[in-house]
Amino acid sequence: MNILGRLSIFPRIPEALHRLPELANNLWWSWNDEAQAIFRDIDPELWERVTHNPVKLLREVKQAKLDAVAADAPFVARYQAVLDHFDAYMNPAETWFSRTFPDLAGQTIAYFSAEFGLHEALPIYSGGLGVLSGDHCKTASDLGLPFVAIGFLYPQGYFTQYINSEGWQEARYSKLSFSEVPATPAIGQDGHEVLVKCDLPGREVYAKVWKIQVGRIPLYLMDTDVPQNQPGDRELSARLYGGDQNLRISQEFVLGIGGVRAVRALGLQPAVWHMNEGHSAFLGLERARHYVQDQGLSFAAALEVVRASTVFTTHTPVPAGHDVFNWDMMDRFFSHYWPQLGLEREQFLALARHDQVWGPGFSMTVLALHMAGRTNGVAALHGIVSRDMWQWLWPGTPVDEIPIGHVTNGVHLETWLGPEMAALLDAHLPAGWRDRLDEPGVLDGIYAIPAADFWQTHMAAKRRLIDFVRRRARARAIRQGESPAVLAQIEHVFDVDAFTIGFARRFATYKRATLIFQDMARFNRLLANPHGPTQIVFSGKAHPADDAGKTYIQHIVRVAQTPEYWDKVGFIENYDMNVGRYLVQGVDLWLNNPRRPREASGTSGEKAAMNGVPNLSVLDGWWVEGYNGKNGWVIGEEREYRDHEVQDEADSLSLYQALEQDIVPLFFDRDDQGVPQGWVAVAKEAMHSSLWAFSFRRMLEEYCQQLYSPAAHGSAQVAAAKFATARDLAAWKAKVRQSWPQVGAAAQGPDESQLTIGEAATVSAQVHLGGLRPEDVLVEIVFGEDDGGGLAEPVATAMALVGKQANGVLLYRGDFEPHHTGALVYGVRVLPHHPAMLNKHELGLVRWAH
Repeated sequence: MNILGRLSIFPRIPEALHRLPELANNLWWSWNDEAQAIFRDIDPELWERVTHNPVKLLREVKQAKLDAVAADAPFVARYQAVLDHFDAYMNPAETWFSRTFPDLAGQTIAYFSAEFGLHEALPIYSGGLGVLSGDHCKTASDLGLPFVAIGFLYPQGYFTQYINSEGWQEARYSKLSFSEVPATPAIGQDGHEVLVKCDLPGREVYAKVWKIQVGRIPLYLMDTDVPQNQPGDRELSARLYGGDQNLRISQEFVLGIGGVRAVRALGLQPAVWHMNEGHSAFLGLERARHYVQDQGLSFAAALEVVRASTVFTTHTPVPAGHDVFNWDMMDRFFSHYWPQLGLEREQFLALARHDQVWGPGFSMTVLALHMAGRTNGVAALHGIVSRDMWQWLWPGTPVDEIPIGHVTNGVHLETWLGPEMAALLDAHLPAGWRDRLDEPGVLDGIYAIPAADFWQTHMAAKRRLIDFVRRRARARAIRQGESPAVLAQIEHVFDVDAFTIGFARRFATYKRATLIFQDMARFNRLLANPHGPTQIVFSGKAHPADDAGKTYIQHIVRVAQTPEYWDKVGFIENYDMNVGRYLVQGVDLWLNNPRRPREASGTSGEKAAMNGVPNLSVLDGWWVEGYNGKNGWVIGEEREYRDHEVQDEADSLSLYQALEQDIVPLFFDRDDQGVPQGWVAVAKEAMHSSLWAFSFRRMLEEYCQQLYSPAAHGSAQVAAAKFATARDLAAWKAKVRQSWPQVGAAAQGPDESQLTIGEAATVSAQVHLGGLRPEDVLVEIVFGEDDGGGLAEPVATAMALVGKQANGVLLYRGDFEPHHTGALVYGVRVLPHHPAMLNKHELGLVRWAH
């Protein structure tokens, strides 16, 4: 026949269910089990086939299926209950934020991230950073923050992982259909769809802005696949973390500079700008350009405005993980741009200079540190590592005083808590417990849950996991053309009664996925432990360019394919949020063995703990703070090694010992009802100690209190009276920098003396300020433990101006009183001081007295 045309026919939504599309287009459903159940029950098989995507389900479901559920009174009642819950959520009388920060009403927070992990139906994330950003959006919605998020849509997303018959990872990409995801074109203040323009080398690049509603907050995502662009530029935002340095800087140019322009086009005037990692650091330049070009500020004054209102979160604990571009590339991309800032080339490059072995580079992290007034790491240990890594930017400053703090990461409870455990906690904890996690005693009901009930609830989640593992293994076997005998064998993969270890994360080499295989003889004894059988399930993706990570995956898959291990070692391909939920909810033990201190946080372990799954982990990332001696186990010592092989050997021995001597025996120690009472006690403690302390709600409340609220007030202060404070502060800093070479100090105090607790030491100093005034400086005594050339845990106390010599030298005196016994060192320093400074070290200038 001759085909005249093709039509797409979509089902008609019955009147009784007419708000289903509204529900599908707000990602609130992604953390509401009842809402997901509504979509799933329309067509369970199709729900799985469309990757739990309700928008796509409503496009593909048969009309008869929709009509059937519309005629089912119990289903319609459930649907209406979900709508009532949704409406109440979207229209609260008040929120935590409005109640806690009434003075910040209407003060928007703009959050920039390179990736957002909201749900597996929207595969625009690669791992922990993206999932954290997604949890940030969800919790901002829950708490009622005036929050908008900015990123890329990535039409081809992150890759789909396939493991071939040789065990090698293959990456495949498929393009998203915007009609099948909950995204709509963003409308600007002019009433038109938002299209932003960026000037890249030799051409203009445009990005369309899409809007995704995440509960109460909007997420705006840019896409360069528009007809105004050249073919190569239409692919610029196609994939997450793909391509070379040229593509990387192009993406980050559009993310930072285009992202700010999108915010402006939407009519938003954020009081706070948050850079989640350094990918978006160019946003500081674009904001400064706006103040220079549109407000007539000098770059120095514009920088003060930008810094006061900007927050930067760094996630990477190793120098090699930070983006650095060579100066030739910066010339190509920014030679037209720095004149708009009022800067010369050398001044511009100095904003982010970070010398590499190959020469000077432009570091996105250094730029972010210079453009943000407040910076944090993502765990206590990561804060220490970050301060040490970037101390060179503040020469002469003790590492503990480097102005990089920390807010320990958390996870979004409703996204990651399993439905079985959620129901159990609802039955045993006070009403509204999810919103009362910080109240003393609210979580103590966990301890009173009968051990048998807790255990059976966990076993229900474990059965779901085992069934999922078998289904995934069967699908892979069919794809690879395996025989009926192999397919039949897969039905016996994994034993629900065996002790099940889970390991799932990005397959970077420092995470040491194969550490448990370090001694295969010991591993064999572990699997055949006389107390009971043990099995382990892995999942994770290696970066497409990381062959070393792919080799780790291949090693695991090949072990799993051998006759000895086929039913005891498994690898679930295509790790995503769906796989992650099954694993953190269903395994018995969560294994985490990175090379300390390379793990910035490690939120997968937090998700497991919230589900009553204990951790066996190196003391790195969040586990340094989370481990309390009763809620899990540790691998190795709280130290670093110079030799990786020595570290691997020591940590593997510790891992085997913990499993053989403590963990496996405890798991199989059952009472006469078959309940492992001791194990359940550890699992309860894991849950109790994590539900608040490592929740995203706790984390975001700390962001609001420590970072967002101060930044919003700082933003208002520097902008007042036509930016008078910013202008004055910039002029003062210029004067200080010019005069600082003339500043000098000498000091006298006790040396080789002995003091007792409660006894004070007196110190005097003579300070020459050159052209500065006494009010321009802070003179301090700084004391602490000697860490071999510096001060550990320094304490600073201000000295008082007590006189002036005829030659203009100022006289200072002060006392300090040690509060700890042991060896102590002290010194006197002079720092710049201005009441509008955000921290006393922000100028990076210090003069120590001789």
